[in-house]
Amino acid sequence: MLPLLSKQESTLVTVLANPVLMVKNVKSRKRGVAAESIVAAHPADKHAAEAWDEGECKRILGQLWNLRGKMLAYEASLAPYLGNASLSYKASARNFAHYLSLRQSDMRSLQEWLARNGLSSLGHSEAHVLANLDKVLGILHRLTSQPWQTHSGDEPVGIHSSGTLLEKHTADLLGVAPKERAVRIMVTLPSEAARDYGFIRRLVKSGMDIARINCAHDGSSEWKAMGDNVRRAALAERRPVRILMDLGGPKLRTGPLGLGRSVLKLKPLRDEFGKMLVPARLGLRVAGSTQPVANAHLHAGADAKWLAQLREGDVLECADARDANRSLVVVQQDSSGVIVECDKTTYLLPETPLKRRRKGSGPRTGVLTDLPCRERELHLKRGGTLRLTRKLMETSLPLRQGTQGHEAAIITCTLPAIFDQVCVGERIWFDDGRIGGVIRRVESDWLEVEITHARDDGESLGGDKGINLPDSQLDLPALTEKDIQDLLVVAKEADMVGLSFVQNEKDIATLRACLKDLGSPKLGIVLKIETRRAFENLPELIFSAMANEVAGVMIARGDLAVECGYERLAEVQEEILWAAEAAHMPVIWATQVLETLAKTGLPSRAEITDAAMGQRAECVMLNKGAHILEAIRTLNDILGRMQTHQTKKRPLLRALRAWTLSGDVGNVG
Repeated sequence: MLPLLSKQESTLVTVLANPVLMVKNVKSRKRGVAAESIVAAHPADKHAAEAWDEGECKRILGQLWNLRGKMLAYEASLAPYLGNASLSYKASARNFAHYLSLRQSDMRSLQEWLARNGLSSLGHSEAHVLANLDKVLGILHRLTSQPWQTHSGDEPVGIHSSGTLLEKHTADLLGVAPKERAVRIMVTLPSEAARDYGFIRRLVKSGMDIARINCAHDGSSEWKAMGDNVRRAALAERRPVRILMDLGGPKLRTGPLGLGRSVLKLKPLRDEFGKMLVPARLGLRVAGSTQPVANAHLHAGADAKWLAQLREGDVLECADARDANRSLVVVQQDSSGVIVECDKTTYLLPETPLKRRRKGSGPRTGVLTDLPCRERELHLKRGGTLRLTRKLMETSLPLRQGTQGHEAAIITCTLPAIFDQVCVGERIWFDDGRIGGVIRRVESDWLEVEITHARDDGESLGGDKGINLPDSQLDLPALTEKDIQDLLVVAKEADMVGLSFVQNEKDIATLRACLKDLGSPKLGIVLKIETRRAFENLPELIFSAMANEVAGVMIARGDLAVECGYERLAEVQEEILWAAEAAHMPVIWATQVLETLAKTGLPSRAEITDAAMGQRAECVMLNKGAHILEAIRTLNDILGRMQTHQTKKRPLLRALRAWTLSGDVGNVG
């Protein structure tokens, strides 16, 4: 058992916990009575008692009244924004204005004084800024024996009503929360979701609350099929499931490089000593067939007559792509095809002949077909040069160049409009920030980039990889012609639409106008904050989104990390969370949540902690992967546990049974 408080300590706690006694103490100091009795048990905290000087309290009161006046004045200055807010967001828009005013000054010294004296430091006041400030003012007025009357008429929301507003806005956008947790789980659907109803049902049964359809992939017929499967599965499992459809937006990516040579690599599995554990298994099937051969690791095609002559135990000899002599042994033969094994790494090309060692009737030599083709790639090193062009040059590309002292590597860009909007000296990133460079030269048809960020042995860059220009002021519409066409399907199939690459209020106004023309003005809008410019314009974007009855924010952390810098990502996502809470607008926590678990089945320790941080949002998004069902179940468990400890960024003082020293050390909770 923990020790009990002494009589002296108990008296001290009673005095410190009672504002009336504190006021009496402040008054007693006027009569020359020292305050040492309050801090006698803890001399090091004497400054805490001295802080209750009436003059100092009045000085702080002056600062707080000045702060309050600035909030109301700032609210008045934003009248055009507030006037455009929908009825659902009227009060939230006013509170958001107060929060923006609060954050215009450095409040840290004021916060320290308030916290030191047992008052709210305003640090958790995002959702009810003016109401929280008025609470502090009222307490200080009473402590200094000054009259106080409530000013609730000025307050757009109270401490309780602000939470109710956020819950309402969240339910309007994301649907009713499941019984087991308050935070919703969103899952990005793979292409197979269009044809595999059973897979969708397993997602719903595992805990998916929202299905995300990425309009940058597949097509309208696949999207409709996915939507039908989601609604059917939700009905079968008796769980409400909503659909978010993300518009593709302007695709700023590298262009195609074409396909390289077909090559098939067979590699056996070995232990740490090089001893073979499992031989490589190649399935040979009739040329043109797509039917898998049971137990095969990889597949290739071959002539039907040649395959028919093979028997178990036959040895096939060849010289592979490196002129290495190799032998492959037939270990299985059935109606689906033949399986051959090899115990050495082998590279096979379409023209590689496989000769059967056994003599007999029929053809002894066969040639492989249907080998996989890998897309060509550029190999880039630090100090090298990359040329980004408007259109593919007719001459052959120097695919292995780009290193210092060699001819520049060349690749195209899917958005030629950027060539007129970038400047020398600006940074450029490729493939989610794996490769970085600086623009050194700008011409009408191409940009010259010096590679500044890559691993020591270089990086490979292929086609259809993302490009980020964090320093450039790009004037690109968030809605492309394709997006406007896609909205015809989105308006019918989705419960909400994700606006990709949103940068200013015009983008939101354009989307709302399109939805109105399509007869869906109440469709929920999700602002995908994925560029540096979107983050810098966040207040404007939130106010503009408030014109819609239903709206939310998605923190696209992958692109944000590249745009704002990985070292700033934690800071940036915190600021977005604060702003959204002040606007009572739901947040979707997205990108790479439990990604290793979803792809490999084994989570990293860091991503478990990251997933737990998602509790401060209203929804957490998972991307597709082979182990997505396990990822959903894990996230469901994490969020359910964390909601008893934290709501938004405010810790909850749930009883910690794990630390109860009652002798029962086995009860860990």
